[in-house]
Amino acid sequence: MKALVTGGSGFLGGALVRRLAEDGRYDVAILARPTSNLRDLAEVIDRVEVITGDLTDQASLERATKGVDVIFHSAARVDERGTRDQFVAENITATENLVQAAKRNGASKFVFISSPSALMDRDGGDQVNVDESIPYPHRYLNLYSETKAAAERFVLASNTPEFSTCALRPRAIWGAGDRSGPIVRLLSRAAAGSLPDLSFGKQVNASLCHVENIVEASVKAADSENVGGKAYFVADAEQTDVWGFLGEVATDLGYEKPSRQPNPAVLNAAVNVIEAVWRIPYVATRWSPPLSRYVVALMTRTATYDTSAAARDFGYVPVVDRDTGLATFLAWLETQGGVVKLTENIR
Repeated sequence: MKALVTGGSGFLGGALVRRLAEDGRYDVAILARPTSNLRDLAEVIDRVEVITGDLTDQASLERATKGVDVIFHSAARVDERGTRDQFVAENITATENLVQAAKRNGASKFVFISSPSALMDRDGGDQVNVDESIPYPHRYLNLYSETKAAAERFVLASNTPEFSTCALRPRAIWGAGDRSGPIVRLLSRAAAGSLPDLSFGKQVNASLCHVENIVEASVKAADSENVGGKAYFVADAEQTDVWGFLGEVATDLGYEKPSRQPNPAVLNAAVNVIEAVWRIPYVATRWSPPLSRYVVALMTRTATYDTSAAARDFGYVPVVDRDTGLATFLAWLETQGGVVKLTENIR
């Protein structure tokens, strides 16, 4: 059986590639740009077919999906750097074209890595232990949320008896190997003393997802006959106190806990100004905004998820607990020279 992984040079994609290569049941291929850094695949690269191309190039997708049985689509434009055209091209159009190429070439399974951000309403509030019955929002928080939701809808609508599709929704994937994700970016700001405490005295809980847990869910979903046309929340067993967790990790790394609380009115005004500036293409294509409505929502709204559907339909059980994941993450950070060194080139 042959599997194609998109985003194989990234954090989640790389973890998926390593798992599939070590599993022994799959011949594994990845679609990678000529400039992709494959350093994190060094231990398995001799067992991986590297197809050089780009998700936005139709010919690349045709080559990559030839003879493939299962596609794990984890590549996406994730952070907030980019224009609407870029987000649409990379998150919506590329996904649509990949699905269509996969169907033409006879693939039977398509596992799409989506996000709970696709379910966050711009003007909404806390989401406590929600399940998959929650509707898509009327207004999206940002281009990432909007385009991931559109891509997810297309993937699920493409399900047929011969071509089974599903979407998995992990939030804030974390763990050893994370070079640029939300946890690492927040810790980088904590190290610089520039991370404000946005809890405003409220406990903000979140269902985070360790990278090995979403990898486990992806493999199990691909093996299941019960997932066709469905979306699933995937999360760690523990619900996390976001600001308590950040404070604990910052302390373990020798940094001060975030304690400076901005005035909410000033914060809102700053977000409005920043978002106005980031509508300028020259700015939007070069840097991620220092603050946004999306980031404020992630850090101030409780978002916890019921994963019983994933347990029921494909036997999902988290394989890494938070304490074990945190210990391995901190040990890995040391091997990278610490969070400041790791993130010094992030834009």
